Amino acid sequence: MERVIRDTFVELWRKYFNHSELPIAFFYAKEHGSAERAPKAGAWRCLIEELSRVREGQALAFEADSIGCPGGKRYTGFTQKMMPNFEYFLSCGIPGKLEGERYKKSPELVKEIMEKAPTLAAPARYIVFRRWDQLEEADHPEVVVFFAQPDVISGLFTLANFDEADLNGVATPFGSGCSSIVQHPYLEGRASHPRAVMGMFDVSARPFVARDVLTFAVPMAKFRLMVGNMDESFLITASWRKVQERIS
Repeated sequence: MERVIRDTFVELWRKYFNHSELPIAFFYAKEHGSAERAPKAGAWRCLIEELSRVREGQALAFEADSIGCPGGKRYTGFTQKMMPNFEYFLSCGIPGKLEGERYKKSPELVKEIMEKAPTLAAPARYIVFRRWDQLEEADHPEVVVFFAQPDVISGLFTLANFDEADLNGVATPFGSGCSSIVQHPYLEGRASHPRAVMGMFDVSARPFVARDVLTFAVPMAKFRLMVGNMDESFLITASWRKVQERIS
């Protein structure tokens, strides 16, 4: 990771977004490097909850056996398997056997969705998460992930669309919290025209973030453009300053 873009973004972030929480970034790697290896998962653990440590400054490296949630393991690319009866789990459940989340109306609808859903295969042993200001020269971030409040999301959303003719320059795909910050933006980064991804609408993941926080995940190629546009965008206007004054 070039120190120039790392440090330039931190400076611009403080200039236009005050002391808002810095984003985290992730990348896949053969070795965990200086990041702490997450322990083996002995029980179910939500990846979003685990990432609270990264947001506070602790770099973490996960591998297949350190992610305790089947969905988290799938959406980080460490397995392609689905839990048994997933179509019932996401919908109505099975009386006396499996409680359904009721996020979709029917098992048939879930099956149709899964036939269309993208897949991700982890390209290396580890997925490493590190806060932006702590990225090292040897790191190669794939996606930058913001955990942010509405005013900050507003700024990021508008900046992501600043150089776009497409009215859908930001995507909001249905999916788990971890799919919205890993799978979807990672795959967007492989597209010819990558988009940012808004997320953390997953009801099951909501208890692991503050009530007024959503996520905004940006593929690195898109993120570089956003950083380069900051000083000529709406961020220099009086309209933004009115919003910026409310950002603590």
